[in-house]
Amino acid sequence: MSIDILLLASAWLITIILLVVFVPRNKIRHGILIFLFKQFITWILGLIVAEFILIEYPVRSFPRATRSSFDFEYFVYPALCVLFNLHYPVNKNFSAQLMHYVYFCSGITAIEITLEKYTNLIEYINWAWYTTWISLFITFYLSRRFYLWFFNLERQKEWES
Repeated sequence: MSIDILLLASAWLITIILLVVFVPRNKIRHGILIFLFKQFITWILGLIVAEFILIEYPVRSFPRATRSSFDFEYFVYPALCVLFNLHYPVNKNFSAQLMHYVYFCSGITAIEITLEKYTNLIEYINWAWYTTWISLFITFYLSRRFYLWFFNLERQKEWES
């Protein structure tokens, strides 16, 4: 078994553990909605990015089905978005809320840069780390807005109006 396959399996296992530990039982319904919405966005964007050969995924779970990374676009990123939204600092000031975005986007981008440099899981062709960071920020923002709208939480004090 290659290190890349082991890393994919580890990503699944760690993500599942994070969801089980950090999604409160009374917020599972919220988590499912956030997961599906982020999945919708990242799956489409991931396919576009892969088809235009901006990023390549030499090692992936379904190499004959798609050029995109099913593991990250369809599971890991949506799961992290669930954690982002359910642990959002609602009652904090603008700076704390902005830093929530910065921490999540920067953490995920740092992991992706490491994977790009040291593994065959991802290869930037016409892409840069800051493109990942910006796309994460935008998709997290869109998922946050959708989540607030869907559950009618718009009246909560938040900076993103």
